Amino acid sequence: QVHVVESGGGLVQPGGSLRLSCVASGSIYSINPIFWYRQASGKERELVAAITSGGSTNYANSVKGRFTISGDNAKNTAYLQMNSLKPEDTAVYYCAVSRYGNTYWGQGTQVTVSS
Repeated sequence: QVHVVESGGGLVQPGGSLRLSCVASGSIYSINPIFWYRQASGKERELVAAITSGGSTNYANSVKGRFTISGDNAKNTAYLQMNSLKPEDTAVYYCAVSRYGNTYWGQGTQVTVSS
């Protein structure tokens, strides 16, 4: 069993920054691969960033140049650094870990970008 917990969301003004954290525990030996998704109200959940098992990173076009995904294997923790935030970034952000034929989701953390 794998347990995933996100944290770090909150209210931020446009142009501000937030750093989300994702801690994975259980039968996991590397933080990679790991995925960050988000789901805005009334929209589908979308993939925004990922680290592959080999350590390479991928980003949705909408966040390239603004978001950075990283991982710390010693802590079994992944991060999503979000800069230059826009109102359209408002969403619940989820961390997901796929292992052993299953995908394990965190509970989500709310990010609200507003004045």
